[in-house]
Amino acid sequence: MKTSFLTFCILCAALITSAQSIIPPAAIQIQTAVLAAPADKRENSTVLGYNEKGEFIELRKGSNEMICLADDPKLTGFSVAAYHQDLDPFMKRGRDLRLAGKSAKDASDLRDEEVKSGRLLMPKQPTTLYVYTAKAENYDAATGNVKDGFLRYVIYVPYATAASTGLPTKPDVPGMPWLMDPGSHRAHIMITPAPKN
Repeated sequence: MKTSFLTFCILCAALITSAQSIIPPAAIQIQTAVLAAPADKRENSTVLGYNEKGEFIELRKGSNEMICLADDPKLTGFSVAAYHQDLDPFMKRGRDLRLAGKSAKDASDLRDEEVKSGRLLMPKQPTTLYVYTAKAENYDAATGNVKDGFLRYVIYVPYATAASTGLPTKPDVPGMPWLMDPGSHRAHIMITPAPKN
């Protein structure tokens, strides 16, 4: 009796894990990935996502400067992103390091060394990343419908400081732009709109 119950629990856990890791068709991934990009950039953006094996691939080649990332089906909740193509070497290097098993800190430290040595190039101009998220229950992977999504903005300004930008290093009020990781290769302006009501 105990063995049967244990087997049942294991099967249920396996089914839940499998359901959470179902990879939506490319069309759905593209439809939802571009939600992170400005409306006038969506149609012609490049989209990266997942094939049936879970490999990260190019789903659509675009013709403008934006690269959109599909939701990772292995993670809880819904999160897509879009960024300017000049950030791609930095972003791709981070993905590759994490895939190789590096921790977030180790990946950041390695990229810092590579940027300082000139092996990894960061954009010389301010460059934007958009992140669009929603709770798991507000995302339907079968239809691509997302409700109550939340968009935040990140503007990379490598090595910028509070003194060089006039920005605070923490927001005084909700929605206020502020500088995160000042003085580093990852320095960026965070703009997180105030939540609705």
